[in-house]
Amino acid sequence: MAMEKNFDAAKSEAAIFEKWEKAGAFRAGANKSRDEAFTIMIPPPNVTGALHVGHAFNNTLQDILVRWHRMRGFDTLWQPGQDHAGIATQLQVEKQLAAEGGPTRAEMGRDAFLQRVHAWKDEKGGTIISQLKRLGASADWERNAFTMDKNFHDAVLKVFVDLYNKGLIYRGKRLVNWDPHFETAISDLEVENIEIDGHMWHFKYPLAGGETYEYVEKDEDGNVTLRETRDYISIATTRPETMLGDGAVAVHTKDERYAPIVGKLCEIPVGPKEHRRLIPIVTDDYPDPEFGSGAVKITGAHDANDYGVAKRNNIPLYRLMDTKARMRDDGMPYAEAAERAGELAKGAEFTEADVEQINLVPDAYRGMDRFAARKAVIADIDAEGLMIEVEDKKIMQPFCDRSKVVMEPMLTDQWYVDAAKLAVPALEKVKDGTVRILPERDKKVYYHWMENIEPWCISRQLWWGHQIPVWYGPRMENGQIIPEAPWKEFCAANESDLTNQTMEYYGGTVLLVDEEPENVTPGGPLGLTGAVPVWRDPDVLDTWFSSGLWPIGTLGWPNDTEELKRYFPTSTLITGFDILFFWVARMMMMQLEVVKEIPFDTIYLHALVRDEKGVKMSKTLGNVVDPLDLIDEFGADALRFTMTSMAALGGTLKLSVDRVKGNRNFGTKLWNAARFAEFNEATPQPDFDPAKVEQTLNKWIVGETAKVREVVDTALEQYRFNDAANGLYAFVWGKVCDWYVELSKPLLQGDDEAAKAETKATLSWTLDQCLILLHPIMPFITEQLWGDIAERQKMLIHADWPTYGAELVDAAADREMNWVIGLIEQVRSVRSEMRVNAGAKIPMVQLALDDAGKAALDRNLPMIMRLARISELTSADEAPKGAVTLPVEGGSFCLPLADVIDIEEEKARLQKAIDKLGKEIGGLKGKLANEKFVANAPEAVVAENRDRLEAAGVEQDTLQAAFDRVAALG
Repeated sequence: MAMEKNFDAAKSEAAIFEKWEKAGAFRAGANKSRDEAFTIMIPPPNVTGALHVGHAFNNTLQDILVRWHRMRGFDTLWQPGQDHAGIATQLQVEKQLAAEGGPTRAEMGRDAFLQRVHAWKDEKGGTIISQLKRLGASADWERNAFTMDKNFHDAVLKVFVDLYNKGLIYRGKRLVNWDPHFETAISDLEVENIEIDGHMWHFKYPLAGGETYEYVEKDEDGNVTLRETRDYISIATTRPETMLGDGAVAVHTKDERYAPIVGKLCEIPVGPKEHRRLIPIVTDDYPDPEFGSGAVKITGAHDANDYGVAKRNNIPLYRLMDTKARMRDDGMPYAEAAERAGELAKGAEFTEADVEQINLVPDAYRGMDRFAARKAVIADIDAEGLMIEVEDKKIMQPFCDRSKVVMEPMLTDQWYVDAAKLAVPALEKVKDGTVRILPERDKKVYYHWMENIEPWCISRQLWWGHQIPVWYGPRMENGQIIPEAPWKEFCAANESDLTNQTMEYYGGTVLLVDEEPENVTPGGPLGLTGAVPVWRDPDVLDTWFSSGLWPIGTLGWPNDTEELKRYFPTSTLITGFDILFFWVARMMMMQLEVVKEIPFDTIYLHALVRDEKGVKMSKTLGNVVDPLDLIDEFGADALRFTMTSMAALGGTLKLSVDRVKGNRNFGTKLWNAARFAEFNEATPQPDFDPAKVEQTLNKWIVGETAKVREVVDTALEQYRFNDAANGLYAFVWGKVCDWYVELSKPLLQGDDEAAKAETKATLSWTLDQCLILLHPIMPFITEQLWGDIAERQKMLIHADWPTYGAELVDAAADREMNWVIGLIEQVRSVRSEMRVNAGAKIPMVQLALDDAGKAALDRNLPMIMRLARISELTSADEAPKGAVTLPVEGGSFCLPLADVIDIEEEKARLQKAIDKLGKEIGGLKGKLANEKFVANAPEAVVAENRDRLEAAGVEQDTLQAAFDRVAALG
């Protein structure tokens, strides 16, 4: 049956993938012929996720390595799965409930809501799996894992309990990123910083008691530029509502302007006059003397930098807002709170619990939304004449990426991992080379973060996720409840362990209740008669905690499974550089702590995929490229090859739709070469030995195939995916589809039956090698061709990867064919430069030529004449006037073109093009020499101009060389 004219990706890809799955081609150990294992853990996409270009790129690189190792006979496992994505999934279900007009999460209650989430997951959670399959991802989908699977869930709780019992997990009050919509702590990765038009308000903080000081400013040479008497210190802020919680004003330790007032008190210029608070002026290295006034307000409970200053200087942390970011209306009455805060400002001792009761929000602002309170605070300060100025400026505003509301730094009680202790072995394993990070430059980033690691906040105030396995109950002494004591904690992996712990502690019956009771006295309002109430912590674990156990949890740990023995530690982790800390480092820490093993030996970090101009993709800019749209239009292979060809180690990833289209054409070129072989009845020969071919052309293509095999293997071993793709592109399109196909025609159409048979066999073998070597990158079209060309014992996905090398390279054949191709290319290049009519045949003159050159010319003259479109070949001692010289190894040729082209017209055309390009280059150089442009223009725009300048320079050199050639003719 004849091949189709084209590869129909839309029709064929799904059928091919189904065939692979039915055959179990992706299963762990499929095609195994050696004991060595190769394992990749998929970075688990969110169960809410849909395929984006980052997923497509990341999974393409993983699939290439997996298919390559599987074809080489490794015991291969690509472990897939999804993360339960606490906040993202909860958002989807709450949106669904709202759209249906049903009850809210709070109205449903936790158990009913979680049932609804599970139902949503069963219905919608497989979307990204089907999309990854469209990409061709050959993961072992039968082993698809989920971070809320029972065994994985049990493993997560076991690790929590073990770390808790070792003192590595604890509860504490620290500043966290807070989402006021979902009312939960979030990670740094879930905060999106967006530049917006904002304001900087400058206020006067009057000195206590009307005190004054001489304020002096000096220039770099020490000359006084301003001297005045002030009774205030100037403060600037973008968040005036947080002034209510100021604990101090800080200036740099070496800032001489404020030396006279360090240690004195100043007044926060807001709130009832009779209760105006005084706060100390302190020194710290944090304030920048060159920024603003050089003095900063310290609101430790609502700013990450202020938090550090406050902790270093023992400044109270006054929380101003509730979980919805409304100004607090609980705690002490304002007058009492202000008085108590005044005592602390003067050095009174305090505890964390004391400060928590101090609500410094004046009555007029209590219960207000934070932004409404901001307006009120500004208006009240301005009314007193204490506002210096309002500065319009761009500010970076932190938004919660799921809820899209402004993030609020919040002081809350959370669960933490002592990451500093876990980081030590994880850091050492990279430093000693046990685990390598690629590109190498990212090791420094890893070192810096691990050496300065902060406690890891692992609790989230959500319902969907792994609920923290800690229960609370009243603390007892001598059989009596101590009402004012902190709750007693019971950490247990299951209710059986919990029962044992509570029975031992209380010595009697306990009653599990849903939430913390208001009164824990037995016989109180809960109707308890001797049973002590115990309730579970309502928080769930950060998804990074559970996904930190991904390598062992997906392989069955804590059970001693065969998969765990076989495939752990895993081999290579491929992931984006942006989750180096959030996931990669945490997997390192967790596996080394839990099972005392590294999770993987190589970490390959890739950059974000950007648009063709190098700009980060965003919906706001409208430059987002949907990989599924590209697959629909061009096929998965074209997208995969494009992404692979741009995957330079540490390089910028610029995705161009035109390049995807071009690589579809690459697939078509391969398809047409297969049809050429079919037309010439070139089919695989079981006894074909590439080392025994006799024709020079066939020796050459066999050697070129051996060379590219080594290029591909070396590139993939070194994670230079782009070198593998580009090497294959040059070989398949240039060497095979162009040169070999064309040069083989005289042999295939000749009378020498032995040469014809050998060429058919060589052509078929070469195409098979193209399919094998291309398969990891372009699996669909290669699998289709593999089956179309001949009946095979097994599918291409399990074909044997070749091991041939330099022994197939024939130096003489290599030199001769490269000599022939080089000559033809030179003739074609000159014809193009001189704009010789494509159909016209032109004469060529042989000048001096050594014996090897003459022999090569004699053996290949028909090919050269036909492919270079030469009308006649003559010999001469010297090149005639008006000829272009073509140097070759061992001599030279020339092309007499004076009578073929209009020299003056061609010179004028080229000069015009050179002049136009010169103006463009001058403009680009001027723009890039402008310091303001380079400093202020977007990075992508500057990079684009530099690229244009470089390309224009290359084009200018080419045009000038062409002009010089034409000029030499006249």
